[in-house]
Amino acid sequence: MTSNTAASSTTVRDAVLQLLRSFGMQRIFGNPGSTELPLFLDFPPDFDYVLGLQESVVVGMADGYATATKNAAFVNLHSAVGVGHAMGAIFTAWKNRTPLVITAGQQARSLFPFDPFLFSAQATELPRPYVKWSCEPARAEDVPLAIAHGYYLAMQPPRGPVLISIPSDDWARTCAPVEPRRVSLAPRCDAAVLAAIGDALDACERPAFVVGAGVDRGGAWAEVRALAERHRARVFTAPMSARCGFAEDHPQFAGFLPAMRERIVAALGGSDLVLVLGAPAFTYHVEGQGPHLPAGAALCQITDDAETAAQAPIGTAAVGDLRDAVQTLLQRAAPRERPAPAGRPARPRAEPSAPMSVAFALQTLAEVRDPDHVVVEEAPSSRPVMHGHLPMLKSETFYTMASGGLGFGLPAAVGVALARPAARVIALVGDGSAMYSIQALWSAVQLKLAMTFVILNNRRYAALQEFAPTFGFTPGAKLEGTDLSGLDFVALARGMGVVDAVRVDRPEALQEALEAALRSPATALVEIVVA
Repeated sequence: MTSNTAASSTTVRDAVLQLLRSFGMQRIFGNPGSTELPLFLDFPPDFDYVLGLQESVVVGMADGYATATKNAAFVNLHSAVGVGHAMGAIFTAWKNRTPLVITAGQQARSLFPFDPFLFSAQATELPRPYVKWSCEPARAEDVPLAIAHGYYLAMQPPRGPVLISIPSDDWARTCAPVEPRRVSLAPRCDAAVLAAIGDALDACERPAFVVGAGVDRGGAWAEVRALAERHRARVFTAPMSARCGFAEDHPQFAGFLPAMRERIVAALGGSDLVLVLGAPAFTYHVEGQGPHLPAGAALCQITDDAETAAQAPIGTAAVGDLRDAVQTLLQRAAPRERPAPAGRPARPRAEPSAPMSVAFALQTLAEVRDPDHVVVEEAPSSRPVMHGHLPMLKSETFYTMASGGLGFGLPAAVGVALARPAARVIALVGDGSAMYSIQALWSAVQLKLAMTFVILNNRRYAALQEFAPTFGFTPGAKLEGTDLSGLDFVALARGMGVVDAVRVDRPEALQEALEAALRSPATALVEIVVA
């Protein structure tokens, strides 16, 4: 009996590492502290440690990596301080529906009664409500089971982060190994509700689709395109969508919905059915009045998130796997022929100027980049211009943050580049956003990533200045706290090891600089001075 028990036991550390291997999670994203050191004793050669210089960078890199690999990423943070530093990035991961298994170091259990240095007295409460689950196991022996529990839950739609607090002396304790299990991750939509949506879609005259991040996240890009073409629907991108769900050069693509109720209603005018796919109905940014849809229009929604379905003020909602649901709708008999919707008018070309316009900068980037290049964007004030001058054409080529919190773009781009080494990743970031997580440049260099950072430097928090009139400010009035003069991103980049860094302030030099940066075999940065 004793020998059998000994043979079947292992340490908590080895049991967790073996679980991570079985889950395909052999990269650990972290910024180490004393309470985490026992995990790294005799660090195994088949694991990689991805170092970020601040915890928000750590979680941002893991967010991009998990999004690109479609598997949870493993994050190791340092007690309450590390979790506190990372909370903005954890909130973004929550909004992005990114699966993360976050561990936080904790002081040794024997010290708990004495409120020791680095003790996290409310370790499970600190990250809430922006994790799906948080736990500090009652016994050291339960740590591997908690890691497994967290992984399965993080991967369940809607995906998201979880957190497990682990006392430092737990790692060396003995425990039973935990075998990985198969857990279903894709519940199907209710057949009757889906049939009702199909009937409404067949019966309508002028359908409009609103596509969100769930389309690309759920691998339903091709199916949604086929369904839109079958029904001759106008297709809009949902407000604040963190992914591209439809090719922006498609003749049925109708544009981007703003996060304002009245303007959404105006954009959808003329439609008698609105089908929302993989998005809320709808995301608003400012207070609005009146109906949520044009007069005479009905709303249907398909989402993997029951809470998103419950929040919709009107309409019929099906909750389940989006790709499976759209495939089911495609199996129905073909509807009667409808006329093709009118296409969007072409945007006029941006002309060179001094200083350069954002439109010219993004138009030039669109002309030199390959459609397969991946853009990770965080330039909020430039996003409306990007919609007109830098179209996204393919699945899995665009990522941004759904939270509105800055600091995602630079580290997330590093994570995406780490996950997809064969792809050219472009981090397109504003000057204000870049300063939230500039340390990510160092990580990119240390990881030897051939990727391109493009910084749009307008020397201000332009999004705030442009949004101010909504709250009663006179257009052009001075707004305190929005000036960002004096930043030199080439100097910052070179100080972190980015040798290939240039500043461009003349339109005639931009194309050559971007082409060189996109060809670079190393990490490259182009700072573009814009009006």
